[in-house]
Amino acid sequence: MGNQSVISIEAVIDYIESHLDGKLELETVAEAVHYSKYHLHRLFTETVGMTIHDYVQRRQLTEAAKLLVFSDKPIIEIAFICGYESQQSFSLAFKAMYKSPPAEYREERSFYPLQLRFILHRRTTAMEFTIQDIRLAEKKDIVDWMNLMRLVIDGYPVMDEDDYLAKLEESIDEKRALVLREGDILIGAMAFTYSPGSIEFLGVHPQYRNRGLQKLFLDALLETYLQGQEISTTTFREQDKADTGHRDMLLQLGFAEKELLTEFGYPTQRFVLPPKKQEDIQHG
Repeated sequence: MGNQSVISIEAVIDYIESHLDGKLELETVAEAVHYSKYHLHRLFTETVGMTIHDYVQRRQLTEAAKLLVFSDKPIIEIAFICGYESQQSFSLAFKAMYKSPPAEYREERSFYPLQLRFILHRRTTAMEFTIQDIRLAEKKDIVDWMNLMRLVIDGYPVMDEDDYLAKLEESIDEKRALVLREGDILIGAMAFTYSPGSIEFLGVHPQYRNRGLQKLFLDALLETYLQGQEISTTTFREQDKADTGHRDMLLQLGFAEKELLTEFGYPTQRFVLPPKKQEDIQHG
């Protein structure tokens, strides 16, 4: 992806961020940045990993969630501030993403972002990566890791940053955190546990996401750290509107669906990669 298209998408994101209080249709945005709808749709989706419509909706609802928890504004007013034309349409959209209606979410007093502002890198290359490029994370990776986490936050419901940071420091101390860098850009990160074997976090920078890096991390895990063990992880349940594709990714990697869970009050599902399946992956 050229530098030019990154700069264009940065302009689009700037425009969206300053117009979160209005109706942000693809058409409106395309006109504002002088692009055809078709071209903008393709470029944005390729760069950010979701459509403008999804990104806008997730950004608006994140701002709404923030206002519900940190302000006393009436819900109808928050609906208008965040680009919705009625309280009903706002409540439906909010509940689909946050799993509870606005009033109930407000009572919980516990804000978490669905989507943070997207930050892009201008220097990405088409380098090929191998398992050898993946190494154990160090303390100096923490800042970049937290930034990557904010970029892939769509995959992690109910994300609490302080709590996450404490867990990350522990993972690094205990040598169960892996990173993949390209120069000064952290493009992938994985935190895991040894017994039972599980993947706690797997994030790949969206600008690199079509490069098979999830599988590379999984291979590194199977070869070096969790040989012959069953590996489990959790993700969204089927049909969850908040899922931008994380469930499909696990299925593509060979994970099988297990029981439904509720974590931090959020409906999730456990997925497992059995040892037999791992041999197929490694020799396939």
